[in-house]
Amino acid sequence: MNRRNLEFACGIVIVGLLAGVAGLCTSLLLRFVEHLTYHYTFGTLLAGVTGSSPVRRAVGPMIGGALAGFGWWMLRRRAEVPPLAETIATHRCIPHVPLTIDAALQVLLVGSGASLGREGAPRQFAAALGDLGVSRWSLTERDREILLACAAGAGLAAVYSVPVGGALFATAIMLKTWHPRAVGTALITSSLAVAVASPLTHEDAPLDWPDPQLSYLLTAFAVVLAPLALGVGMAFNRLMATARAHHTPKNWLLIPAIAAAGLVIGICSIWWPELPGNGKSILTVTLNSGMTLGAAIIILFLKPLLTALFLRAGAVGGMLTPALATGAATGSVVALAINTWTEHHVSVPAVSLTCAAGVLAITQRAPIWAAIFVWELARPPWWLLAPFLVAAIAAHYLSMAIERRRIPNGHTGAVTSKRP
Repeated sequence: MNRRNLEFACGIVIVGLLAGVAGLCTSLLLRFVEHLTYHYTFGTLLAGVTGSSPVRRAVGPMIGGALAGFGWWMLRRRAEVPPLAETIATHRCIPHVPLTIDAALQVLLVGSGASLGREGAPRQFAAALGDLGVSRWSLTERDREILLACAAGAGLAAVYSVPVGGALFATAIMLKTWHPRAVGTALITSSLAVAVASPLTHEDAPLDWPDPQLSYLLTAFAVVLAPLALGVGMAFNRLMATARAHHTPKNWLLIPAIAAAGLVIGICSIWWPELPGNGKSILTVTLNSGMTLGAAIIILFLKPLLTALFLRAGAVGGMLTPALATGAATGSVVALAINTWTEHHVSVPAVSLTCAAGVLAITQRAPIWAAIFVWELARPPWWLLAPFLVAAIAAHYLSMAIERRRIPNGHTGAVTSKRP
């Protein structure tokens, strides 16, 4: 084995272990902030929000938003926080301290109730730690790119206990390759990260599957759900793009803007305690069939709107779980409507997750990863992976067909180089 391969092999182990540490640290910080905000000791965030007073529900997210806004104001005055995926893909130097501080502020905001995903923080922290761990080695640019992308995927794997989902995130979304070197690295680093974080996560699935009565006809029903998932996913993408289109403020207005967004979600949580946080509470309620049709419709509209509100205010956070929660709420509306207005009965948890997989496939443009990630979150019976795949792939190809029809003759407008 030559020096390059030896250092790359050692880098795989180091990056996997450090990604697990990143996932462990961000998870501990998130739990601390959640317990402090809603003043509870044991149980889930949903239980903490439900058991807290209306005043704490309203004021807690507002204070968390103000603190996060102050932190981002100070950070953005002094440093640039570039997008992680773009920084890795273009082989630029990773700003370790700004990325780490930005990750901590994301955890602070999400833990205090903001409607944003928490997966961005462990990805950033894992990539920063991984780069520190291998920065002095004589790696090629491509090897460094593979290791850092796999570090980001492993950070995601560690917080959700999804080793396959984390590995596929690195290869399918960040690296966009199925090269054996990349796939093998992603699988090893994600597995190591999940093992390191296991003292906290116990490697349990984040969602509890209720084991309802299921029918194999759900696979056929997934085809019917695909156009709905496509519509919801495209609307979600457009709403988030519109919210991000405005220039992110770098002045002191960040503080009242994010605080106001926190107050809005805090007031909404007085009636709908599932709304605060990244969306796990909504997923939990949909799997437990604990939502009424009216509540599902309201949450379907409020969750993406509140997520866009935080983005418009200048906050930063992940989009995976808000998109998942929006898709699950859509599936709950469909299933509850069928069960209420017809003589037929469908499984609310199964339809919810099937629709969630379809929506996630649209928002991330990675259908196979979306289906496997959703399955790994709840770990239902193996055969349910089939409807998840059908819904995700069908929605994805419908999206591609629409895009091709919008662009005549398949011209994408991209500049291509011509070889002699």
